[in-house]
Amino acid sequence: MTATVPAGVLRFGAFELNVVTGELHKNGIKLKLRPQAAKILVLLASRPSEVVTREQLKEEIWGTDFFVDFEHGLNLCIRQIRAALDDDADKPRYIETLPRHGYRFIARVEALVGYSSPLGQPETPKSPPEPGVQADEDHRTAPQKPVQRRRAASIVAGVALAGLAAVMILFAFTGVRERPLPRNQGLPTESLAVLPLENLSHDMEQEYFADGMTDELITDLAKIHALRVISRNSVMQYKGKHKPMRQIARELNVNAVVEGTVMRSGDRVRITAQLIEAPTDRHLWAETYEGDLRDVLALQDEVARNITTQIRVKLQPAESSQLMGAPPINREAYELYLKGRYFWNKRDAEDLKKALDYFQRAAEKDPDYGPTQAGLADTYSLLGAAGYDVMSAAEAMEKAQSAATRALLIDEKLAEAHASLGFVIYRYDWDWPAAEKEFRRAIALNPNYATAHQWYSEYLIDLGRHEEAFTEARAALVLDPLSLIVNENMARMYYFARRFDQAIASSKNTLEMDPKFPISHLRLGRAFAAKGMYAQAVKEFQQFSALSGDKSLATASIGNALARSGDRSGAIRALNELAMLSKQKRVPSICFALIHAGLGENDEAITWLEEAYKERSDFLAVLKVDPLFDVLRPDPRFQELLRRIAFSD
Repeated sequence: MTATVPAGVLRFGAFELNVVTGELHKNGIKLKLRPQAAKILVLLASRPSEVVTREQLKEEIWGTDFFVDFEHGLNLCIRQIRAALDDDADKPRYIETLPRHGYRFIARVEALVGYSSPLGQPETPKSPPEPGVQADEDHRTAPQKPVQRRRAASIVAGVALAGLAAVMILFAFTGVRERPLPRNQGLPTESLAVLPLENLSHDMEQEYFADGMTDELITDLAKIHALRVISRNSVMQYKGKHKPMRQIARELNVNAVVEGTVMRSGDRVRITAQLIEAPTDRHLWAETYEGDLRDVLALQDEVARNITTQIRVKLQPAESSQLMGAPPINREAYELYLKGRYFWNKRDAEDLKKALDYFQRAAEKDPDYGPTQAGLADTYSLLGAAGYDVMSAAEAMEKAQSAATRALLIDEKLAEAHASLGFVIYRYDWDWPAAEKEFRRAIALNPNYATAHQWYSEYLIDLGRHEEAFTEARAALVLDPLSLIVNENMARMYYFARRFDQAIASSKNTLEMDPKFPISHLRLGRAFAAKGMYAQAVKEFQQFSALSGDKSLATASIGNALARSGDRSGAIRALNELAMLSKQKRVPSICFALIHAGLGENDEAITWLEEAYKERSDFLAVLKVDPLFDVLRPDPRFQELLRRIAFSD
C-alpha cells in the first residue's frame, strides 16, 4: 500500500522524521520519543554533517534562561534518541559525539517534500550524474568535483533552512518557550505524583522491575510530612498512556510530576528522573543515577532526596536520615520481593497465590528484609478475607500477624507493617485499642500511605465513629483519587452510617470508573436492599456473582434480599444452594446466618453467627453497625456476641 509522506519529512536509513510534528517512524511504525528529544533530533537531522554545539542546543531547545541541570537533561534526551535509532555512541551510524563540544548527524539525509512512496521503502528519484562524474553509492566518501560540492552544499543548506523553519513552527505551536523560573529559584510545591517509570530494558519480563522502582520512589517521598504524594493505584492508571501533563495534574490535583525511566542490564541499574512543573509542563530538573542492583535502594533514596531539594521541601531530621542511603541488599531476594509486590497489586486470588510464592522465596533468601515480611502479612490478610477465602480466616490471619510482627522486629519504622498488623488485630483479634495504636503509628510514619487511612476509616466506621471515619476516608481519597477500592470505601462509609442514597450514588460513581468492579455491585445491592428496592438489589448481587466468582456470598446476599422482600420460597432455594455448594467447597458460616436473619429465624441466625465467631470471620467486625443484622439486635444472645467481640456500648 502506498502512503503519502507529509511535506517536511527527513529520511535517513530506515527512519522517517516529520520536522513539523517531531514524529519518528521506522518502516512505517511510529517510535516513541519524548517532546524534547524529538526537537533535538529534528535540529540535528536538519543540519547533516554540521556540528551543533551543546550551547546551541540549549538555546534552541531550552532557552537561555533555563535554570535547571541542562547537562543532564540533554544527556538524557541523546540517550533516548540513540535508543530509538538503535545507535551506538562508540560506533555511531547516526549521531556522533564531540566530547564536551556537541553533536553531529553523520547519516545521509534525504528531504522528502510532497513525495509519495511506500513507507520504509525509499525510492528517491535519482538525477543523472554530472558529465564525467562516476555515480557512487556512498557519495559521503567519494571524491567530489567542484560542481558536486556546490550541489551538496546547496542541498544541505536547503534542508537546514527547511528544518530550522519547521523547528520554529514547532516551538510556536507547542509553546515550549514559556518563560521559566529564575535560576535556582526552585519549585514551591505541596503535592506530587510519580508517574510509572518507563521500562527501557526492551524486555516485558522486566515490567515488574520498573513498577517496583516506581513503588519504592513513591514510598520514599510519601514519608515526607510536608508533601502530599499520590498513591500507587492512581498513578498506575497512566502506565502506557501519554496524556498531556496538565491534564494529569488536573486529574490528580497536583502541581508537580516526576517521570523517568529504568534500564536494567544484568546487575546494573540506571534510573533517570525528571521533575516537571505540571501547570506549565516545564521541565525543571533532570538527573541520571547508575549503580549495582545491590545498591538500588541507595539510588532510590538519592533520587528522592534530590527531588525534595528541587521542590524546596523542609525535611524533618528523621526524614533526612531516612533518605541518607540504604545498606546493600540481597539481589535475588530483592528481585523476588519486587515480583511479589507486582502480583499482589493485581489483587485477584490467583495472582495473590503467585505473590505469596514470591514473598516466601524472598524471605528464604533474606529473612531480615522487612518489606518482604510486610508483603507476606498483606498477602495472608487478603487470602483469608471475605471475597477471596483462599485460606481459612484463622490460618491466614495468624500467619499475617506473625509476618507483620517479624517485619517490625526488623524495622520498627515500616509504616506498611504497622498498618498490616493493625488490620489483623482489628479484623481477627478484635482488639480495638491495639489496632488503633497501630493505624495511628502507620500514619505518623507515612502520612501519604492511603491504605493506612483507608483501613483506619473502616475501623472507625465499624465502631460507629462516623465523623473521624469520614475524615480518614477522604484523606485516602485525596491521596489515591483513581483507586477503585478507595473510591468504593466512601460508599462503605455511607452505607454503615445509614446514608443509603449517598451510598448508592457513591457506588455508581465508582462503577462509572469501572463497570466490572465486583465489590461496587455488592455494595450497591446492599444499599438498594436497605431502601427496600429488592429487585434492583438482586440484580446487583447477580452482577457481583458473575464478576467475582464468589457464589457463596452472592447467593447469601440474594437469599437475604428475597427473604426480606417476602419471597420465602426463593430464600429457601438460596439456602439449599448454599448447602449443596458447601459439599464442594468451604462456605463461610456468615452466609447461612445472612439468609436466616432475613427470614426472621433468629435461633438459626444466632447459631450460625456463633459458628462464624469460631471461624473468626472478618464479617463480625461490622456486626455493631451493619443494617443486615438489625432484626437480631433486641436478642440478648446477639448483645452477648457483641460484647465478646469487644464492642463498647
